Amino acid sequence: MPVGTDTITPMWRGVVVLRLVCAAFACGAIVENSGGYARPDAGWAVLVAILGWTAVTSIAYSRDAGRRIAVIAVDLVVTLALMASSAWVLSADQLAQVTESTPLLTTVWSVGPVVAAAVHVGRIGGVSAGVAVSLVNWLVRGFFSTDIARDTVLLVGTGFVLGLAAVTARRAEDQLRRAVRAEAATAERERLARSIHDGVLQVLARVRTRSDGLGGEAAELARLAGEQEIALRALVSAAPPGSATTGEADLGSAMQLLAGAGVAVSVPAEAVPLPASDVEELVAVAREALSNTERHAGPDAESWLLVEDLGDEVVLTVRDDGEGIADGRLDDAKTDGRMGVSRSIRGRVADLGGMLRLDTGPGCGTEWEVRLARKVVGR
Repeated sequence: MPVGTDTITPMWRGVVVLRLVCAAFACGAIVENSGGYARPDAGWAVLVAILGWTAVTSIAYSRDAGRRIAVIAVDLVVTLALMASSAWVLSADQLAQVTESTPLLTTVWSVGPVVAAAVHVGRIGGVSAGVAVSLVNWLVRGFFSTDIARDTVLLVGTGFVLGLAAVTARRAEDQLRRAVRAEAATAERERLARSIHDGVLQVLARVRTRSDGLGGEAAELARLAGEQEIALRALVSAAPPGSATTGEADLGSAMQLLAGAGVAVSVPAEAVPLPASDVEELVAVAREALSNTERHAGPDAESWLLVEDLGDEVVLTVRDDGEGIADGRLDDAKTDGRMGVSRSIRGRVADLGGMLRLDTGPGCGTEWEVRLARKVVGR
């Protein structure tokens, strides 16, 4: 659906068409039954009023400026007044007939403000207008019958259903606009991230990896360059400002932003949609694993990051060709208060409800494998 799609304007066009059709029906009913009216001249005056007010409301509802609560309220008052005039125009016999009764002057034309209120206000507006029209219909007749009960159910039900449809359409349109804006922001962010990766990040990574053997101020500058590289990678891989954590994000695109000197990333050609909060956590897991490689495997170590979409689950693998993790080192780190692996990796995976596997050993490199089942979200 295009960005500028307006789901409510077609509903207002429907209100105008319904108003015109119902006006024609009401005029035909007046012409047919005018011979039995107590005051025929007044009946013809009501016919003119119906045609004139139909023209006014059709013009108003065809423009954004006319689709307001005040206009709908006046429409409802005018409609109820013309309905009430039936008590003065129709004869006592016409009003008293319970079966095959002569319709009120407005007949089905009175549904106009009900559908207008439903489209503009929603369920409450539609139901309220329907109740008001039904009440006047009952009071003018002076009795309550099966026909009046049927009309009441139809009027109130129409206001409720149409109001619900209007509210749903507005929410869908709003969600679409937010999704399109988020998609545009994400695309622009990824474009900028690629430019940063191909330029600034590559230079910072090169400075950091060439820092061995340097001393003094040069070593300090290399260390600062490394810190800025990490901070910049975190910035470009973060979700765009204002993005909803309850929405979805592409895990592959997020992981691609972690590519750099010594880090190769492989992701599926198609998007790998996951809840945005899960993507954020998996990126943090991968970043921590890469940081461990950088700290412990040496500057010449290579890392590989792989994302696999298996349909019912997603697999994230981070592997390096470093020296591996010696037996007991992780337990010693936890005992010493260094919680990088236990909190940033194991803790995050546990919170996500995923499965974590570690394959490592002296001289064998390190491989982290995270398996995360897709969550079934009701819609």
